[in-house]
Amino acid sequence: MTNIAIAEKNLTQRGFLDLEVDPTLDLFEEIERLKKEKNAIILAHYYQEAEIQDIADYIGDSLGLSQQAAKTDADIIVFAGVHFMAETAKMLSPSKKVLLPDLNAGCSLADSCPPHLFRKFKEKYPDHVVVSYINCTAELKTLTDVCCTSTNAVQIIESIPEDKGIIFAPDINLGRYLVKKTGRDMVLWNGSCMVHEIFSGEKITKLMLRHPEAKFIAHPECEAHILDKADYIGSTSGLLKYTQENEATEFIVATESGILHQMQKASPHKTFYPAPPNNTCACNECPHMRLNTLEKLYLCMKHELPEIELPEWVIEQGVPSIDRMLAVSAKAGL
Repeated sequence: MTNIAIAEKNLTQRGFLDLEVDPTLDLFEEIERLKKEKNAIILAHYYQEAEIQDIADYIGDSLGLSQQAAKTDADIIVFAGVHFMAETAKMLSPSKKVLLPDLNAGCSLADSCPPHLFRKFKEKYPDHVVVSYINCTAELKTLTDVCCTSTNAVQIIESIPEDKGIIFAPDINLGRYLVKKTGRDMVLWNGSCMVHEIFSGEKITKLMLRHPEAKFIAHPECEAHILDKADYIGSTSGLLKYTQENEATEFIVATESGILHQMQKASPHKTFYPAPPNNTCACNECPHMRLNTLEKLYLCMKHELPEIELPEWVIEQGVPSIDRMLAVSAKAGL
């Protein structure tokens, strides 16, 4: 395909975002119809808006979504998440059509580690094993020995022989947490997630004082001074499970606030407070995740656009890093 053809196709895909949806349509009903008609499955991240979570066939964190993408027998995977997640699904199911409701749904963490810069960084440590957080681009995965998620990161690090050096990218906060957790000395790339770096330690302390019975729980992408306050640190699915199993009835949650929808559904008798960020809006939503809407999801399924496409070499060279991660996860029972 020529550069002109690619540009025209990208313009066409992005143009669907401007289409208006008939306000009289029952979008839940229409989306269910399209799922059956097209043999499509909707995979949604916990950080999506509540309506999308409610219509999804599977809701999960990065590990669970990767596992579902690898094993689904659907013809079309509609990924309600951000770009790197849809890329991962395409890498694991290259013969399937993978759709993303909004191509602009990127990721500040993935963007913080440009592959061309990381390649030069990697050359400084030729004998090191590269472990990349799955929140990275498909191209970065081609430079990676094994991926990890926040659910399996400890197991991935511990699976690497102790005499091998490790480069960890792109999230420096998760990397620092893993150094502390595993005792391994790792070379860390300096990247981060914009949502998990805006939490205010001072405001969280004040909230904890107002709710002394509440458990403070945090995602390991948060900065160290936030994690130091936490009663529990875990992946998105780990945080959800903790709120279900812990006897506490109040929780202060330091991660993207979309997860509170599932927490409230699972434990309707409990109260959940989003940890306050260090900004004026008192919100901690990911602007990229929230680009996807129910209307865009419907249009995406109706027109089967925007579609995620990757060069064959990226899939061929990047998939082994994901396969190794899934193998370690399976062995660990995750």
